Amino acid sequence: MTSRALAVLAALSLAACSPSLIPGTGAKDTRDNRAIYGVIRAYAEAMQKKDAAAVLALVAPDYFDNGGTPSPDDDLDRAGLERVLAADLGKVDSLKLEIGVKTIEVSGDRAQAELFYDDYFRVLTPAGAVPKRTSDLQRMRFRKIGAEWKILSGL
Repeated sequence: MTSRALAVLAALSLAACSPSLIPGTGAKDTRDNRAIYGVIRAYAEAMQKKDAAAVLALVAPDYFDNGGTPSPDDDLDRAGLERVLAADLGKVDSLKLEIGVKTIEVSGDRAQAELFYDDYFRVLTPAGAVPKRTSDLQRMRFRKIGAEWKILSGL
């Protein structure tokens, strides 16, 4: 065998050993990762429909998010999320949310996903609808409750 043929054979062997990914993501294609990816997709769909009840159905009872800051002023638990979500969504005229999943890491009954989101929306104000756009990296955390993965933080 020539050295070129050996190099091709080695490359093919390495490619065959690499893990497959969930299409369109950087996440390994495993049962748990697919389930978590499904929760992320369901979240994006519920937000686009401005369906607060559908979003809350995806959230763990012990949801807590510190807003990424040391100040407790922006902390939000499940009860707080229930209080503000419908009202906040009611201020949005239209919403388009695109989420890209970079990674999903599972450790026992806990997981985290690194996401890139791009959202376009119009906020209703007394002067009329004001268009907005935000893009950012986000980390969403999950907990497995029974057979289902629920969002623990990161909305």
